[in-house]
Amino acid sequence: MNKIRGLSRKIDLFSLRLRLTIGIGVVSALGNGSIAIWMSWKMQQILINSQKNHVEQIAARLPDDVKLYSEMIPLETGLQKAINNLTNTNSFLWVQKPNRQILAQSTKWHSLSDSTVAELMSKSEMPIKPEVYKIGQRYFVLYGGSLQVEGKVLGKLFIVQDMTHEQTMFLAMVQTLWIASILVIIVITLVIAYYVKFSLQPLRQLNQMTEVISAKDIAQAQLHLDHAPSEVKELAQTFNMLLSRLSQSWEQERQFVSNVSHELRTPLTIVHGYLQSVLRRQNNLTETQKEALETAASEAEHTISLLKNLLDLARADSGYLHFQIESCVLNDLVAEVVGMAKNYSERTIQVEVQASCIRAKVDYNRLKQVLLNLIDNAIKYSEPNTPIILKLNQQQNQATIQVCDRGYGIPLQHQSRIFERFYRVDEARNHTTGGSGLGLSIVKTLVEGMGGSVTVHSKLGEGSVFTVTLPI
Repeated sequence: MNKIRGLSRKIDLFSLRLRLTIGIGVVSALGNGSIAIWMSWKMQQILINSQKNHVEQIAARLPDDVKLYSEMIPLETGLQKAINNLTNTNSFLWVQKPNRQILAQSTKWHSLSDSTVAELMSKSEMPIKPEVYKIGQRYFVLYGGSLQVEGKVLGKLFIVQDMTHEQTMFLAMVQTLWIASILVIIVITLVIAYYVKFSLQPLRQLNQMTEVISAKDIAQAQLHLDHAPSEVKELAQTFNMLLSRLSQSWEQERQFVSNVSHELRTPLTIVHGYLQSVLRRQNNLTETQKEALETAASEAEHTISLLKNLLDLARADSGYLHFQIESCVLNDLVAEVVGMAKNYSERTIQVEVQASCIRAKVDYNRLKQVLLNLIDNAIKYSEPNTPIILKLNQQQNQATIQVCDRGYGIPLQHQSRIFERFYRVDEARNHTTGGSGLGLSIVKTLVEGMGGSVTVHSKLGEGSVFTVTLPI
């Protein structure tokens, strides 16, 4: 049962390959079945007609034989002799008067049982035209008509043609024909399945080629299929046109974001500076004015940070985000980051270090930005009375930094997308509680730019662990 379930999971019931195979297989089965049925019917008709013709020949010949014999011997003796001559292993005749008295009959009934003979001879009415009847397990062609010799009616003639052997042979042949048809249908279906699989291989190649195309490769991506049908080649050309248009749109979008971020950052920085300057001379301000200026300064600072992130992402996309990779002592870097985080948060931040000196080749300032983003993310998504834990470890040729919290956790369906730009698990949160959706995207971009990787492991109600892996 488990094997059947596993096989059903592997088979896509809505795939084009399965639909084509089933469709062509059904058409083939209907075609072969129709031919087999027609051949069976035609062969049956040939067999029956041959038996009927034989009976009609006997009925037509008997009066002539009786007339010929009656010229030399008495009529009744000639009738019996004529019947004996026409009787063979499968043909039986008898003549009876209207009072059911038998005038003459076949004497050789060896192939039939006494009960079958008695049942046949008890029939007082038989079809004028030969017809097939089944009596017991045997098949007979029955005929009944008047026997006239020189215009005189001698009695009623009955002819029985046993066709059981022929019918049995025919049924065996039909059975063989059906078995052969089924085997042919199975073989044809298997051949069709292989041919359909082979024919759809270019589409599978096209699918595999498109699966590996990322946003970074979209400008250079081109689909090439040399040995493919014309329709699939046209589809590949359409894909290439689509990729080209997407690349142009993507480049225009990046250029727009970069330009807007750059143009807005400078005036906002000036505005933020003036707001801070006014707030430092707050003696002449009312509480309402002071609160309004503080709110404006906070929003300006948040917007400047957002623009900075957008600029970093735009530079990374364009290949202009440079890194100063050098060997650094991660213990000192983590201690500095924890000190900076404690300045703007009252949360408890614990550090667990495996060794006294763990080195890695990183960009010092970029890695600080990564860890500050991860700590800020952990603070936002965990309760105020729970600690944030940083773990620093070294494994062979890699160093790992883990930022752990005991917060709400991330649902499994969101974990594969949290590093996407502007993706937020809870859309109801505002930027003060949930961020802009760029922090983790910046983290991924910076870590991968330094040759490392970042992953997340989270359970609802238990918290999250972000692991940054860096090369030693």
